This record gives sequence, C-alpha cells and structure tokens, in this order.
Amino acid sequence: MTTYKSNQNVYQQITDRVIAAIEAGAPKFEMPWHRGSSHSRPVNVFTGKNYRGVNTVALWVAQMEYGYTTGTWGTYKQWKECGAQVLKGEHAATVVFFKDVERPVEDSKETKSKRSFVATASWVFNSDQVEGYTASPVSPLVDKTQVLDRVEAFITATDADIMEKGNCACYHPIKDTIYMPKRELFTGSSTSSATESYYSTLLHELTHWTGHPTRLKRDLKNRFGDFAYSMEELVAELGAAFLCADLGVSLEPRPDHAAYLQGWLKALKQDKRALFAAASKASEATDYLFKLQPQPLEQAA
Repeated sequence: MTTYKSNQNVYQQITDRVIAAIEAGAPKFEMPWHRGSSHSRPVNVFTGKNYRGVNTVALWVAQMEYGYTTGTWGTYKQWKECGAQVLKGEHAATVVFFKDVERPVEDSKETKSKRSFVATASWVFNSDQVEGYTASPVSPLVDKTQVLDRVEAFITATDADIMEKGNCACYHPIKDTIYMPKRELFTGSSTSSATESYYSTLLHELTHWTGHPTRLKRDLKNRFGDFAYSMEELVAELGAAFLCADLGVSLEPRPDHAAYLQGWLKALKQDKRALFAAASKASEATDYLFKLQPQPLEQAA
C-alpha cells in the first residue's frame, strides 16, 4: 500500500497567496504557450486578410476540434483559384459575412432607399483539407521546456490519457482525455519559465481528470449551483499550484494563475468560504494522484 506525507499547512499558505493576489488585482493573464504561425488569427488564403469577430472564434474551434495544423482557410472556389483542390469527403466550416445592401422604403411622397447589412453564410476549408497547396516556410519552434524526470514519472503513473493536439489545453470529460499543445509551443510568460508553464498547465488538466465519475466523482453543482464550472476551474488551479509545490516545479503560485481566476471569482466575492471549499477539493485531488504512485512519494513538508 502506498503511503505518503501530506502537509496541509503548505496548501493553506498557497491558497492564501492566491486569494491575496486575486484580491490585490493580479496582472493580465497570458496564455503560457506560443500560438505560432499555425495558431494565430485565422487568415483567408485568397485575400491574405484575417477573419474577424465571430468568424475568428468559429474557425479556432474548428481548428481545435479537428486538429488542423494551420490557420489558413478559403472557400472551394478560392482554393481552386490558388491552384489547390479540396479533398473528396472533406466537410467545410461555416463563416458569416455581411453584405451592405440598399432597400427601398416607401413614404407618403416618394420612394427612398435605406442601407442595411444582411448576414450571409459561407463555407470554408482548412489548408489541411486540400492538395496542391504549399504554404510559405516557417521557422521551426524550439522546445524550451526542461524535462523533469520526477514530474514525468508522477504523471505517467496516473495512466491518464494525454494527447498532444490543437492549440488549447483542456480536459474532455466525455472522452476522458487530456489535450495539450505540443511542448515546443510553450514559451512561458512574463512570470514563469517555459518549463513551469508546461507542467503547471498539464497538472491543471490532471486535476480536472481526477473529478471523473470513475475517480473522485467531483460534482460541485449541489454546493455552487450555476457557479459550479467556475469553482471547478478554481479547484484545478489550486490543484496545479499544490502539485507544483509538491513536485518541486515551483514553490510559489504564479501571479497569472490568480489573473486567470479573477474573472471567474467576481460573482463569488460574497462567499469567501467557497475559496476554501475549493481548496479542500484540490487537496483531495492531489491526495488521489499521490495514491496512484507505485512508490511512496513525499509531498511538500
């Protein structure tokens, strides 16, 4: 049976620091990974212009869902005019553009026109869905993260399903899979190294993983109602901070952890106990992960 040492005082100190940073007003949150040429704003292959507004979000979602490696899009006709052919059986993503049209307006004396914008749907394909297109060469990214053997062994021992895919770190509860950007996309932020950013992000998702119905069955709806999602994010951030301290990644919570949480917690200021309830759940998650280790591991003293 695996045994381990836990010091809740360390967790309490980390929790207090995160709360203090939130209340003091943390700096702007930065994504700890580099979006690179293939993860920047979606661009139209024919016009060379970036997609805007809701189209940006829609194409980012499509890119993440299907694992496209570029952010270059175009209609069937635009790809053909660029000398490329959409592959058979490929499905398009929908975007919207607005046409400026004039409509006649009748009044008692004369017919006037009124300008208005009409939304029109269009369908676009990613460059991964075509043949005959050669993108401009881009500089390869360099992996700036350091492999921490103890942390790698800890994560491997959990037997969590972890895949490198897309440009977003997330845990998919239905598929019970953690998705991570490639290591070389992590460049860190103004407050942390690439190594700290990579492992704290992965440990955040691993904390989410512990809440699955086959594990801790973490359900925050009864306690927090509509704020359950927000509080699950807080559990994952505190869990990541606890694990970073336990595994020697970083003994201090990153300021941008607090910045990430700030927006979620505004509606919960009236319930300070919620923060400590989330910290308790985060402690349960870290304890669960340590129990999965094949050899006794000592948590932070």
